Amino acid sequence: MTEPQVSVLMPVYNDRRYLPAAIESILRQTFKDFELIVIDDGSTDGSEEILRGYAERDARVRLVRRPNKGYVYSLNEAIGMARAPLLARMDSDDISPPDRFAVEIAYLAAHPEVVCVGGYYGLMDYRGRFLTTMTPPTDHQAIDQELLAGHTPLCHTSVMMRRDAVEKVGRYDLTMALADDLDLWLRLAEVGQLAIVPQPMVCVRMRRDSLSGQQPDRQLEVARRACEAAWRRRGISGRFEPTDTSRPLSNRRSRMRFSLLYGWWAFSSGRRSTAALYGLKCLTLAPWHLEGLRLLVCALVKRLPQPQFAWPARDWNRSAS
Repeated sequence: MTEPQVSVLMPVYNDRRYLPAAIESILRQTFKDFELIVIDDGSTDGSEEILRGYAERDARVRLVRRPNKGYVYSLNEAIGMARAPLLARMDSDDISPPDRFAVEIAYLAAHPEVVCVGGYYGLMDYRGRFLTTMTPPTDHQAIDQELLAGHTPLCHTSVMMRRDAVEKVGRYDLTMALADDLDLWLRLAEVGQLAIVPQPMVCVRMRRDSLSGQQPDRQLEVARRACEAAWRRRGISGRFEPTDTSRPLSNRRSRMRFSLLYGWWAFSSGRRSTAALYGLKCLTLAPWHLEGLRLLVCALVKRLPQPQFAWPARDWNRSAS
C-alpha cells in the first residue's frame, strides 16, 4: 500500500450533528493524497453509524471504534497509526476550506525549517453562523512570544505538522489535557520554527458545551503549568497573561459579554442578521444594557463594513439545535 503524504487526525466524541460537514470538508480537499484517521472515542449519540458510512464509501477514511479514553489519548493513538510524514489536525465540528491542505503542504515544502504551520481562522457560533476571522501573527518569533505568555495564536484544528518533529518532542502530553495544544506548540518551537499563513485555513465552531467552556479555571491552570515548564526548559522568566475563558459560561454576565462580542464580530463581517440576532439576545439577557440596544440598532440600520476575507454566504448546520 502506497503511503499517503498527509495523515489527518480526527478524534470524535458525540458529534453526530456536525460530523457530515466536517468530514466532507476534508474529503473535498483539492489535495487528494491523504488518509483520514478517525478515532471514535466511545460515542453514544449515533456518530458511529455516520462514520462507518464514510469509511465504507471512501478508502481514505480509517475508522477506529473503542471505549472512551479521552481526547488527548485519541490524538496520540492516531499519531501512532499515521503512515504519512505530515500530520494535519481536524476537529469533528469544524470546517476546512477546499485548498487548506494544498496551501499548507506548499508552505512546508518551501520552508524546511518550519515544523508546524497553521493559518488564519474563522469563528462561527454553535449553530454555524459565521462571526469573524482571526488574524494572529504569522512569524515564528511573534508566535513563540505569545505562546510563552499563555496565548494560542496557532489554532489547533488548523495546523499541519511534521511527524518526525512531533515524535521527537514526545507527541501530546496526557497530563496537559485542556492545554495540550499550547504545550505541544511550546515544545515544537524548541526543535524548529512555527508559522501561520495569512489566509483562513479553518472555521472553528464556538460551542457552549466545549471542554474549555465547561472547565475554564482548570484550563487556565494547565495552560499556566505548560508555560512554566517551557520557561524552566529554556532558562527564562515569563509572565502568564490570560485571565478569562475563551468560551461563554452559563452565567448571565458571561453570556451577555459574549453575545455582545459575537454580535459586533458578525456586524464587522457583514452578517447583518447574525448581528441583529445577538443584539436581541443582549436585550433578553439585560434589557437595561445600552450596548445591547446599540448593537441591535446598528445591525438593523447602519451600513455594513466590507469584510477583509470572503466566506460562504450560507451558514453551516443552520438547523442544528
